Order: sequence, then structure tokens, then C-alpha cells
Amino acid sequence: MNGVVLIRKEKEYTSFDVVAVVRRLVGQKKVGHTGTLDPNATGVLPVLLGTATKAQDIIPRHDKKYRADFKFGVATDTLDIWGTVTEEKPANVTAEQINQALGAFRGEIEQLPPMVSAVSINGKRLYQYAREGKAVERRARRVTVFSLDLVSFDESTQSGTLDIHCGGGTYIRALIDDMARSLGAVGVMTDLVRYEACGYRLEDCITLDELKEMTESGDFSFLHSVESIFMCYDALTVSDKQAQRFINGNPLDIVRTGLRDGVEDKKIFRVKDRQGAFLSLGIVDGEALKLYKHF
Repeated sequence: MNGVVLIRKEKEYTSFDVVAVVRRLVGQKKVGHTGTLDPNATGVLPVLLGTATKAQDIIPRHDKKYRADFKFGVATDTLDIWGTVTEEKPANVTAEQINQALGAFRGEIEQLPPMVSAVSINGKRLYQYAREGKAVERRARRVTVFSLDLVSFDESTQSGTLDIHCGGGTYIRALIDDMARSLGAVGVMTDLVRYEACGYRLEDCITLDELKEMTESGDFSFLHSVESIFMCYDALTVSDKQAQRFINGNPLDIVRTGLRDGVEDKKIFRVKDRQGAFLSLGIVDGEALKLYKHF
């Protein structure tokens, strides 16, 4: 079975838990996912099956959209409400102050990964060091926040909601912690929903319980094609002879594919046969279209 299963991850499941359950339910050994969600976060978790796992290193879209709840007045070791309290500090922040502060967190920013995270240092995950009570030196990383908006804020409870569209590797917990400290306060994330990831939307996802019911009834309509991962690339249809030549690893003449001279070098295409079947990814290399990745 090859393709993508869009899981609506529920709380208390790790991303690896989800992969293990999907592997068992679909009877597929090769299973992976496109981006870790914390155990208490919910939302879109694309799970890759079979040949789709080859796409893990070349997924073209790593941007994600989140809705995050937060609260000022307390800090924890995990930067979210489920951690151990490390600091309490009464806050009196206004919505206007938050909106003014958010500008500094849009665009390319520096972010220090939380100690309780899956970032690997010296072959070991940061959360493993944290469990041992060890703090290790971390380097700030550049991440991109495309948009960051305050949805609501209750000044009496000092709690609110943010909408975030960001690039891969962005930690929302750290973003909220940094935002709070920039306002002279402390704060934690209290809830997180990922409603879009890698071009897939929450409304297209199913729960693990729904996946179980579907597989038991022989309904495999939950499976999205491998091609769906690459829909941001233009499609290129080739002849039957070109299709056979291409999947055998032979380059195609650009002009004979129907592409015009001067097509952007290194441009990637979804290569399809005349029946509309997805063959592979192709990449422009000079005057030739070469095989980029076959699935």
C-alpha cells in the first residue's frame, strides 16, 4: 500500500504512537510521518505509507498553520501548561501591547529549541536529556513565521488565542514564551491545533478510530496518492514511449516533451503518462528532463 493517510491526531498520542497504530491497522511495514506533533497537540499528521516514505526528505511544502491558546502569569519547564511550574509572575498585559509585540516575531526569526523537544544533539534527543535532568547547550535556529495574528485576548484572565502560519522547525511553545518575555511577562501555551500541514487540511483528516473502522470494513478510500504530496509542482504529460524511457532512468529532450526552450533550470515536474497516471518527479537539467525521484 503506497500513499498518504491524513490522521487527525488526538491528545496523549505521540507522533510515533500514531505511526505504530497506522502500521498495525494497514499492515504496512514502511511507515513514516512528515512532522512531529507534541503529545498534547492535536491536528493534521500526514502519515506516509510504502513508497511514499521516499518523499520524507524532499517534501516541497513544510509550512504549517496552527491555532494556539496561551496564558500569561506562569512559566513551566516545557513551555506549555503540562510542564512543571518554574515561575509565577502576575501579568497585566493588554491586547494592544500584544499586537505591537507580534511584529518582532514575523518573518525570519531566531528561536532556541525547547529542552523538551525532539531536536537531536550529539545523537540524543533534547527531551532525553531533560528526562535525565540535564540541560545542554542549544544553538538558536532561524525559522520563518509567515503570519502571526492575535485572534482574541481576555485581559481579565490574561489568556488568548493566536493564529500562526510558519515554516518547518518552528516551535509554537517557544514563540509564546519569547512573546511573553518581550512584554515583561511569562506565559505558556495551553492548547495547540495544527489545522494545515504540507498542503493538507484538517477537514480532510480522519481519526485513528475512523481508520480502524474503515480498514475493518475493507474501505480504503482514506488513502491519498503519493502524487498528492507534490501538487505544488506543475504536471507534465509524456507519450507512452517517453514514459517507458523515463521510468527506466533515461533523460528526455526538453523540446520533445512539449516544454519550451528556456524553461527554468532545476524546475521540478510531476511527470504523468497519457492515461493520467503519476510516473515520477522529473527535473530540468539543461536541455534535458531527468529523473528526480521515482516512486
